[in-house]
Amino acid sequence: MRFWLLDAIESFEPNERLTAVKSVSHEEDYLEDHFPEFPVLPGVFMLEAATQAAAWLLRMTDDMAHSVIVLREAKNIKYANFVPPGQQLRVSVEQIKKDDRYATFKVIGKVGEKSAITGRVVLERYNLADSDPHQAETDQRVKTYLQEVLRSIAKPEMLAAAGSTT
Repeated sequence: MRFWLLDAIESFEPNERLTAVKSVSHEEDYLEDHFPEFPVLPGVFMLEAATQAAAWLLRMTDDMAHSVIVLREAKNIKYANFVPPGQQLRVSVEQIKKDDRYATFKVIGKVGEKSAITGRVVLERYNLADSDPHQAETDQRVKTYLQEVLRSIAKPEMLAAAGSTT
């Protein structure tokens, strides 16, 4: 995936929570259409930022065990405020439940002290080689790429807490 919304991971507690930031810039292409006279971060991007934050919590906790993490379900998503250019969306995710394949998170996104998005997301995680053993090399390439991305958005002390392979 090359569509990363999160600029930085601010905090990380394995198997518990993660907080990340999305800074909205005037230079982002989608703002031309959303909306020309009142540019704001689209709600679907807020949900994507929350999904990416939850996925990073899983990846960092599980030592990059899975190459693919996808949104399985979004529940009770509520949008409360806009995120205009020049503002930051601070997304906090808290792990509620986790099994071998699925994980559920409570998500809260804020601009300053004002709520922008709340709800729950369910993520599914797996490796391509789970269904096709010939894809093991692809899984490894994806995981290596994700480790590079993580090094660019997380502080070194978080990388140490996340495990030795990151």
